[in-house]
Amino acid sequence: MRSRHMKAYTEKTKADSNDAKRVLLKLQGLYLFMGLAGGMFNPYINPILVAQGFSSKETGFIMAFGTLVSIILQPIWGILVDKFKKTRFVLVISLLVPASLAYFYNIQVYFILILIYTLCTIFQVTQIPVADSYAVTAARAANTSYGMIRLFGSIGTGVGGFAAGMYLSQFSIHMLWLPFLLFNILSAILASTLPRQTSISSSSVTFSVGLARLLRNRTFLLFLTGCFLVNQTLTAFNSFFVISFQMAGGSVTMTGTALLLASITNVPSMLAAAFILRKWGHERTMLLAAGAYMLRWGIQWLWPTPEVMIGVQVLHGLSFGFFYIAAVEYVASVTGREMQATGQSLFNMVFAGLGGIVGNMLNGYLLDSGGPSLMYLACTISAALGSVILYIVSRQAKEQRRAYSLE
Repeated sequence: MRSRHMKAYTEKTKADSNDAKRVLLKLQGLYLFMGLAGGMFNPYINPILVAQGFSSKETGFIMAFGTLVSIILQPIWGILVDKFKKTRFVLVISLLVPASLAYFYNIQVYFILILIYTLCTIFQVTQIPVADSYAVTAARAANTSYGMIRLFGSIGTGVGGFAAGMYLSQFSIHMLWLPFLLFNILSAILASTLPRQTSISSSSVTFSVGLARLLRNRTFLLFLTGCFLVNQTLTAFNSFFVISFQMAGGSVTMTGTALLLASITNVPSMLAAAFILRKWGHERTMLLAAGAYMLRWGIQWLWPTPEVMIGVQVLHGLSFGFFYIAAVEYVASVTGREMQATGQSLFNMVFAGLGGIVGNMLNGYLLDSGGPSLMYLACTISAALGSVILYIVSRQAKEQRRAYSLE
């Protein structure tokens, strides 16, 4: 009887392991296609709008307004995921709606462009927190790290950025919506095969209750503030790099090379992330990455030339790659399973949402007013302030661990 139970247990464990590996492969494919879609299209949204006669300040406002509305509506996604268990449904529509609207970026009416970008952002803003929640859970089930899933997104983004440069050497920038549509459809097909519910959608805590708990955590609020100051600088790359690079004399083909280099450097960062996090911890890893942000922007402030702007992209993996993985896993460790989707949503609201609003408006204004040098100087200062706050978070975490060890 005992041997029969042991055999059944072994078979169940093996089946669970195989299921975990299948989900892992699906998520790696999902991140790859999402990366290809975003890498080909997102860096060129600003150039598409500028090509239609709008200034960087005007395009910055379009992006800031869309991001603001998406933040206000973010709790709706949290309710759908946490309360109504619509995790997979939310992920699928977050991919399909922006894909179906991408063509309309070619309409030369400012109000309509604001509407299109806002609608796209409302749906896109939930892609990463939901996918990341799936990824963190799947990585634990498969005994691997979140970075082993996320690196496929970086590969896709890098290849997509380079492919966009090649694509634009043959086709108009106004035709970029086609590959974006294709890769998002492939992403949605993979997302539709994921489990209906995982531990991320079995929360015993509602979004509003979880949000209130997290906002009472002073260390977590400091963490969010540091993330905001660091990540608002990333819009200088995500939204304005193509324009600033071409202002400095770079060509379209060189732009694709720079985008490829930036994203590919994320791959070794993702592979090394698990080791670095075990050795240094979440807080110190984020501090290291924030320092890399300072160095990255500082170099481009001092030497805003195409050659330097390409070479400095090797710091993208050390800055964004390490920072993002450490931050996502920090949120997962602080919030626990019962509030994981809520915690990732709040983090994304500040990291990408609020950071995106301020970054797009500020960096768009600075680029128009003083060129790339002024924009990169402001980014260097902001990253430095974020580093100081994250140092405080690191000190507090160290003191808390010391206090627990004495109890």
